[in-house]
Formats: sequence, C-alpha cells, structure tokens
Amino acid sequence: MNSNTPASSSSSSPLFITGASPSFSSIPVVPESNAEALSTGPLPLVASFQPDSMPVVLEVPPMNLHPMQTRSKSGIVKKKVFLTTLQESGGFDLSLVEPATYKTALKVPVWLTAMKEEIDALHSQGTWSLVPLPHNKNLVGCKWIFKIKKHADGSIARHKARLVAKGFSQEPGQDYGETFSPVVKPTTVRIVLALAAHFGWQLRQLDVKNAFLHGILQEEVYMAQPPGFEDSHHPTLVCKLLKSLYGLKQAPRAWNDRFTSFLPTLGFQHTYSDSSLFVKQVDSGIVILLVYVDDIIITGSAVSEIHKVIQSLTVEFEIKDLGDLHYFLGLQISHTNTGLFLSQSKYVQDLLVKTEMTEAKACDTPCLPYHRLLKDDGHPYGNPTMYRSIVGALQYLTFTRPDIAFSVHQVCQFMQTPMVTHFTAVKRILRYLKGTMHFGIRYNRGSLHLTAFSDADWAGDPNDRRSTTGLVVFLGSNPVSWSSKKQQTISRSFTEAEYRALSTTSAELNWIKQLLVFMQVPIAQQPVLFCDNLSAIALSFNPIQHQRTKHIDIDVHFVRERVAKQQLFVQFVSSREQFADILTKGLSAPLFHTHCHNLMLGLSLQEIEGGC
Repeated sequence: MNSNTPASSSSSSPLFITGASPSFSSIPVVPESNAEALSTGPLPLVASFQPDSMPVVLEVPPMNLHPMQTRSKSGIVKKKVFLTTLQESGGFDLSLVEPATYKTALKVPVWLTAMKEEIDALHSQGTWSLVPLPHNKNLVGCKWIFKIKKHADGSIARHKARLVAKGFSQEPGQDYGETFSPVVKPTTVRIVLALAAHFGWQLRQLDVKNAFLHGILQEEVYMAQPPGFEDSHHPTLVCKLLKSLYGLKQAPRAWNDRFTSFLPTLGFQHTYSDSSLFVKQVDSGIVILLVYVDDIIITGSAVSEIHKVIQSLTVEFEIKDLGDLHYFLGLQISHTNTGLFLSQSKYVQDLLVKTEMTEAKACDTPCLPYHRLLKDDGHPYGNPTMYRSIVGALQYLTFTRPDIAFSVHQVCQFMQTPMVTHFTAVKRILRYLKGTMHFGIRYNRGSLHLTAFSDADWAGDPNDRRSTTGLVVFLGSNPVSWSSKKQQTISRSFTEAEYRALSTTSAELNWIKQLLVFMQVPIAQQPVLFCDNLSAIALSFNPIQHQRTKHIDIDVHFVRERVAKQQLFVQFVSSREQFADILTKGLSAPLFHTHCHNLMLGLSLQEIEGGC
C-alpha cells in the first residue's frame, strides 16, 4: 500500500485486492500507470505494510452504464442506459456503489455532495492558486477517487470523494525530492496496547480530516484543474499547489513533517527507537501518542493532560475525536474485563469474500506439517499479479495472527514467478482462516517482565539451504513481537543456526527494552531468552572462540556481550515447550494448536460464550 494517502479511521482495512467479487481467475488488475493514483492507504507495516482502505464489496455485480451489443446484422449498436432509468427500474441503489468515473458520480446526489465537500475543504485550506503554466514545467494530472467508508460491523459510515493527484506523472528532482515518511512499527502498537491493558489506561482514537492538506510543499508543483469543477472563467489556467495533496509522492512526508514539528511545542518527545512514538511526561503521569499517517492513538496515565492535548491538536488541525479505540487500521480492539482482545475478523471475512473462499472447507493448519515449497515445482501460475495481491493481504494479517506467519513467509518467497503449487499453499492458508476467522490475541493484566523464545530450523529451505529464524517476545503473558524470517547466510551447523537466531532475538529484546524505558515503564528483572539448543546456549556464555564459530561475524556475538553484562539471561527449554517452533516450520495439528494457545491466540470470551 502506498503511503501517498492515509487510511481512514472509520474503515481502515488494508487489503490489496481490487475489484468486486472476483474469482481466482478473474480478479481485475489495477493498471500500472494508475497504481499510485489509486493508492488510498498508508505504508505497509510488514514489508508490504502498506495498508489501504478495504475495497467495498458491491451488493450486486458491477454494471456497465454503456453496454454494447455486438453481432447484430446492422453492425455494432450502442445501448445507452441512464442512471435515472436504473433507479426507476429498481435495479440497485447507486449510492451503494463506488463510481468508476467522476461523470457517473456527478449524477448521484450523495456522491455529488461528497465531491463538493472535498472541493470546499481544498479551497478553505488554500491548497492552490490558479496561474498560467510556466514554460518547461511539468503538469501533473488529477482524478477523483470514491470510497464508501464502513464501520467494523459493515454498516456505512460515510461516502468519501477524494481528489488525488496523479503522482506517477511527477518528475523526480523537478516535482519532488525526498518522499520517505515514517510510520509506527506494528510491535510498538502492540506494546502500547499491552501496556494499556495492564494499567487500565483509556485508549482514545483521533482522525485528522484532510491531513495531507496541512503539509506545506517545498517544491513547485502544477496540477490540472479538478475534473467537473473547472473554473469557467479561467479554463486554461492550472493549479499551482501550495499545500500537499493526496497522490503526490512527497505528500506523506510533508504532512509528517508538519505534524511532528508541532508535537514538541506541546511538550512531546520522540525516541530514535520509533520516530512515530511520542511521549509527554507530566507530574500526574505520562501521555503516549502514536501516529500512523493521519490516524492517531493517544493513551497514558495522565487523563486530564490527554484532554488538554486533544484540545490543542483540535485548535491547530481539524481533528475528529472518535472516542474510545475500537477500530484502527483494520484492527478490531474489544475491551474485556481482563484487558483487550485484538482481532482482524472483518479483514479476514472481506478477504475470503474477495477470493470467493467463503464456502471453502476449513483445515486445521495453515500449511502441511514439515512440508517445504520448492521453487520450480510444477507449472507456472497463470496470474502472478493476483498471487501477489492475495499474499500482500495475508502479510498484513500477521499483525494479529502469528499462527500464519511462517506459512505467509513461505509463499512470500515466490512473488516473482509463482507456481501452481505455491498458489495451492495460498489457498490452504485461506481455508485455515475460514475456520479461524474470529481468532485474535488476548492482552491481559499481569506482571511486567520480558521473556522471549528463539528457535531455528537448520537448512530447512530446500531451495538454498538457509535456515529460518523464529522468535516471539512476551511482555508479561502478552505476545508483542514475533517474526519468521530466513537467515541471510547459510549456517554450517544446527548450533550456528540457533546461535544466529539467539542474536536476532536478543537484538529485538534490547530494542523493546529501550522503548519501555522511554515510556517510563520499569522492568525490574533482566529479560529471559529461552532456547532449545544447549550448544548455542553454551556459546552465548563461553567467551572462548571455538573452532566451529570463528567464521561467524562479530555482530552475531552481540548476544554473548549482553549475557556477559548480565543484561540478558539465556535459559534452556525443551523443544515441546518452544513457543517459537510454530514460526520455523509446519507442525502437526495437535502441536500447532498447543502453540497457538501458548501465544494467547483464540476466541474472545464473548465469542466463546456466544458459541461462535
């Protein structure tokens, strides 16, 4: 998902499949030339953590407003079907359909109103001024994007019309320079939610209306006048953009610079561990603020100070207070008696509808036990673009589903040239999700201490014989970080593979500890790192360079340094109790479900009581 535009807080549900009710063989592809203009969501959180607003599933198949009849004796005959005729005939309500063109939208009152609201907002912000196009200057086009924003329960929240610049026509060096805009890390979000569950903090959600319009452009950018709203008195003039606009390559960075430069005036500080996390310390406690493009989470122990911060932000920006946090970037947050329950059930449901897998037979595990995919096994899959689209959507689902992390990690390795067998593996993941649609993570109150599990599957990949590192970090009993990732080099022994996994996990623990210190969360005990390989544990304690480890890079011995300084304690755990085992290989169903339980995965109490 491209970072050119933010995800709305009302229906932020990043899914990378476009079109209505597609089948596996007929999901339409967004043309490459329009890919950036159609982007409506922030950057992905996991490699592709570029979440986009979930495309609306049409109540009926899309209709061509100007269908053509062929094969007639007199040649081609065009049948004009007008919107009024469709509405009078009771075909369907056009307000429930996202228009494909602005000409169609202009004929539907609810969409026309949305377009006028967008134009009024642009004018009120002083987004552009009409000027003649200077010589040798590039002219950027623009288009209308229409979205039906929905609540978590699927009900319509509002109709949104967005004027988007065609950023793909911008020229580097002339129309834009630096474009990178940081977004909050998924682990940081989970840590803050776990702390809120532990301390009972109130979680508030804010949304910035027309966020990108607050960013000030440093470059000269000229854009064509909005289609359907051209100035009749000056039709030949163009818009010189003074503020950033959705679709521009530098728009996310311009908005981020504008917002993050204002927060220090309110007393906030940010950490180098995550530049999208801001903390304000006051006598009554702390205020924590997370920024994900234009979606904001604010929490902390200083309740009165939180209200002051919201008021200050409302004065400076057009802020919409959405109240208690329930739906954020496709995550459904339910408040329970014991803490929080995080799930993405709506996201899963919409994904199954898009792929026409709602009637598929569920399976017990997301991949076959101890089975690995081969690079050139079978025949090439006929639609690589659709393969990438579905796998990209599954990547974002790992935000709350560590149980599919390894399976998604496997299918992600064949994005370039997927085979039919790879797509079969993707369908198995979807079948597993069909049976576990309402699964999520429970965050409960408890003691605050850091524990982690590290595991490796030595030379498990048959294609290049690299090992897979699996790690999971707990804050108390709550999992806050997990990863399934192939190691960068080939390990010569099981011990070396496990030792490399230990080093990666210890680095993650160190980063999380720095984050907690910045948020004034005391961790009295030293973190404990569990490993099921005695030789790797011995290497982490023993400062003597053994013959079998002299080829290992210096940075891998990071874990030994932390153990020597008593900042980390490495402890043995049996393979049956190795929670990270689920992140390194496919497991049998009984062992897989045991580890899911260990990772606090399951149904919420309400769903259990309701018999879901």
